[in-house]
Amino acid sequence: MPSGNLPQGNGQAIIFSAPSGAGKTTMVKSLMENEELSLGFSISATTRQLRGDEVASKSYYYLTQSEFDLKIEKGEFIEWEEVYKGTRYGTLCSEVENMWRKGLTPVFDVDVIGGKTLKKVFGDSALSIFIAPPSIEVLEKRLRGRGTENEKNIVGRLAKSVFELNEEKHFDVRIVNDDLARAISETKQVVTGFLNK
Repeated sequence: MPSGNLPQGNGQAIIFSAPSGAGKTTMVKSLMENEELSLGFSISATTRQLRGDEVASKSYYYLTQSEFDLKIEKGEFIEWEEVYKGTRYGTLCSEVENMWRKGLTPVFDVDVIGGKTLKKVFGDSALSIFIAPPSIEVLEKRLRGRGTENEKNIVGRLAKSVFELNEEKHFDVRIVNDDLARAISETKQVVTGFLNK
């Protein structure tokens, strides 16, 4: 939900959202490797546990529920959301402000609701990109292939994905990730065009 706080300063922003398993994070990582675009990755805060090869303060800022609550009270989030029951994610004002000060364009890798909220906050200063899977069947295959989720979580994520796919109309651009190299190339083209406006 929006916190009502806006980051200080003004600049552009790039927002990526997608159902879980659509390949959004892979697309963002590829884009971030392009040094000529002067991008900065906006690290989200979360109450979930660190997993796999994630690194604290690089993958996410891992907070306890009470630390997260305190940041909400202090108005330190641009937006935050309880994405899954008991698991919250949020975008910190300080992340965006620091990047703008350095002359970087923040790139957000957020869930669909967070993406819609950020687009409302930034308006025309932001490009919102929805990464879509070729089909819900492909999405299920990708989620199962990860090997990081139990059956209950997979079923929950798939149910949420159906809702999220209906939200793509709220985004500026839709890119279907059926061929990764082509989708990455299309993403770079769209982002470059936006930044050069």
